[in-house]
Amino acid sequence: MSGEKILEGVFAVHKPQGVTSADVIRTLQHHFNPSKLFRPWLEEERARRDRENANQRKRRRSKRVEVKIGHGGTLDPLATGVLIAGVGKGTKSLNGFLGCTKSYETVVLFGAETDTYDRLGKIVRRGPSEHITREAVEKALDQFRGKIMQRPPIFSALRIDGKRLYEYAREGKMPPVEIQSRPVEVLNLDVVEWYEPGSHDYKWPEEEMAGEEKKVAEKLLDKDAELPIAPSADADADAPSSAKRKSPPPTEESQKDTTETAKKQKVSETEAAQPASSEPSAPESASTDAPTTQTEQPHSQPPAVKIKMTVSSGFYVRSLAHDLGKAVGSCGLMSELVRSRQAEYELGPDKVLEYKDLEAGEEVWGPKVQQFLEEWEKRRAVKAEAEAEAEAQQ
Repeated sequence: MSGEKILEGVFAVHKPQGVTSADVIRTLQHHFNPSKLFRPWLEEERARRDRENANQRKRRRSKRVEVKIGHGGTLDPLATGVLIAGVGKGTKSLNGFLGCTKSYETVVLFGAETDTYDRLGKIVRRGPSEHITREAVEKALDQFRGKIMQRPPIFSALRIDGKRLYEYAREGKMPPVEIQSRPVEVLNLDVVEWYEPGSHDYKWPEEEMAGEEKKVAEKLLDKDAELPIAPSADADADAPSSAKRKSPPPTEESQKDTTETAKKQKVSETEAAQPASSEPSAPESASTDAPTTQTEQPHSQPPAVKIKMTVSSGFYVRSLAHDLGKAVGSCGLMSELVRSRQAEYELGPDKVLEYKDLEAGEEVWGPKVQQFLEEWEKRRAVKAEAEAEAEAQQ
């Protein structure tokens, strides 16, 4: 044993875009395992394993000793921002971060919706966006504040009958039971910036969904339109007690199709006319073999809005983007997401470990991680002392 201080605890990492939360943990482990900073922890862990009996060793799946690391709340690959990480005994404290409030900034892009509810998915259908104004969005946001019922995205890691929702969606299958909405709370929700068409660089995905996969996605999205989004009974008294999500109004293309179908039915009652859909789907002329791209749309760039919020655990920002599109009579998707705060951890150069610091070497990230873990230990000691004093006074 070296006798050096064993560092354990909780700290925050600034997750970059394009990597998963699990990727971040693997990268941390890759740098922590051979480091000097965590050598005392590894030595202590090896000594502890040596003291185990034969049965305990047999139950252990791997003999390899690695720094124990976990995270306290997943961030989507598209998202950036605060990701809580626990080291050693600090992993036991991670459950406490799952139920805390979180703050986000997101950009909602109107005019299209995807299977994943964000710009990384495939477009399921489009809706008109010329009528959407900042005032309309501000008004629509009222129904998302307070205590509401929210339906998780059809592409999410929630399990139904032992299978994750995104697995059903990828296979083009309906889940065996309906996806249930669940109570969440929105503590504040405000517009930060409004982007008029032509004033921003946010874009729809280029890939269109097609075939049986699209049919399943449309059915699930249609169920979204049937769900109430108003606050529940125990929310603010002046809020509406119930409200239905508005399906997007039909596009000019779909209205034209309805008129043409009616004409065909008048010419011959025996002719099988295709019924016009009331849902905002892609124009009839856009076949699945040649999907319509963004550049082919008459209004290629829709409006967008940046929103900041503080929400309870279990809240899906992707679902908010999707539901907001419905609420303004169109479609919407999440184009950008930043988690700016989780519990007491906020974005800031002196508050979180920058992901790029890991590649800069231990001489850069080592002192920062040590400082964060020591600060966590001090806060925990103060909290424990306060709790002991409160208990003694009872």
